[in-house]
Amino acid sequence: MVALTINGRPQNVDAPDDTPLLWVIREQLKMTGTKFGCGVAQCGACTVHLDGEAVRSCQTTLKSAAGRKVTTIEGLNGQHPVQKAWIEEQVAQCGYCQSGQIMQAAALLAKNPDPTPEQVVDAMDGNLCRCMSYVRIHRAVLKAASQMRAARPGRPT
Repeated sequence: MVALTINGRPQNVDAPDDTPLLWVIREQLKMTGTKFGCGVAQCGACTVHLDGEAVRSCQTTLKSAAGRKVTTIEGLNGQHPVQKAWIEEQVAQCGYCQSGQIMQAAALLAKNPDPTPEQVVDAMDGNLCRCMSYVRIHRAVLKAASQMRAARPGRPT
């Protein structure tokens, strides 16, 4: 048994140590928001947070996640400013890559609350969107950053 904390809840998982975290999340824990895209960490559809860092869960082993904090798209509960900006900017078309895109953007904004457009492009560069919604994605990330800064305690309203 491997102990994890997923979306704030302790979980014990019975799987081989080398099982990709993606399959633990999707198949054992039945959280299907995290998607399988390429299986080789190149597309970003499987992005989750591991101790706050964006990682590709298709190449992250269960053993390397043991005892650590994992956050999936379900852990954002539809309330994260990035998710709200995604809706406002009408980012999604097919939607397949969106959970990975959102998780990558949320990790960026947790580290850098005031990114430049170039920093957004650099941070999001490894997440592929087959619908080519990149302009809307970048606009939504910048909007979420602005809204998050405005909502900080101590800011005039």
